[in-house]
Amino acid sequence: MRKKRKSVKRGIVVFVVLLVLALAAGYHLYQNYFAPVVSAEMAKEPLYIPTGSSADDVLIILADRGLVKQAKITSKLMKRKNYAGAKVEPGMYRLREGMSINAVVNHLRGGLGEENVNITFNSARTLAELAGKASRNIEADSAMVAALITNPETARKYGFSGETFLSMFLPDTYYSEWDTDAEAFVQRMAREYKQFWNEERIEKARKIGLSQSEVSTLASIVQAEQQLRPEERPVIAGLYLNRLRRGMKLQSDPTVVFAVGDFNINRVLNVHLVHNSPYNTYKYSGLPPGPINVPQKSSIDAVLNPDKNNYLFMCAKADFTGYHAFATTLAEHNRNAAAYRKALNERKIYR
Repeated sequence: MRKKRKSVKRGIVVFVVLLVLALAAGYHLYQNYFAPVVSAEMAKEPLYIPTGSSADDVLIILADRGLVKQAKITSKLMKRKNYAGAKVEPGMYRLREGMSINAVVNHLRGGLGEENVNITFNSARTLAELAGKASRNIEADSAMVAALITNPETARKYGFSGETFLSMFLPDTYYSEWDTDAEAFVQRMAREYKQFWNEERIEKARKIGLSQSEVSTLASIVQAEQQLRPEERPVIAGLYLNRLRRGMKLQSDPTVVFAVGDFNINRVLNVHLVHNSPYNTYKYSGLPPGPINVPQKSSIDAVLNPDKNNYLFMCAKADFTGYHAFATTLAEHNRNAAAYRKALNERKIYR
């Protein structure tokens, strides 16, 4: 009987030890593979896997995001799931709150990144600024895009000069794959440009005597002159076309601001008007060498469909409503300009 009792006790001890070991192993397994690692804060930001990444690169990316507790264990998990080589798909991945490292690896291995992202830019004054805005949601960073689009050879490749190349980029929201590189982005913009400039628009440009790039350049000026009240842009376009036909200088304040390069100027002064730059339309006749911003499609259409008027002059209205006071004679314009200057002085806007 005693031997049996001892045997039973030993069995119980062994069972308890095995149970404890099993529970410990299960707890270890849970903690390292199935415990939640993605917090609500982590889920807000996408996880980016760059093109050409290896499994080791992904492990580093996961560790940097705080998703890896023990690198060796996570590495073994990835190897067990054969997450290497061609299985490592680049992309922008959205993680969900509460995901475990096992779920994260499954998500990445399945190539479940977002197929499409938005490339959005509404305004930009320079190619470098455009690169920063356009690259926010694609793999190519702003430096890569800027290096390509500011290269004169790239502009020539697409039929533009360095000054007019800005007109090829039409502000809008475009859907694209995240792993878009700089060259693919430019190619996409070239296709969008060709699609926008259909036969009807090309014919309208011909009728007003401007090339496509010249239309974009004038549209950029019209847009800069009227940012608050876009319904007024066709009127402004008609005015500038009248001045071009008469051989008058455009005398557009936004071109002076662009020429000077100080975009904090609130009031254009005589010292700015004499600044020597081909973009200064107070100093040089005709259109400047290229756009002073990326004009919106609606601004281009305003130039292609101008209001038929006899206006030659304009200045901002003294009531600061965002509209302009238009004039056909210099005397009328001088009165409007005097009223606006008085309003600026009353508001103590001197520069």
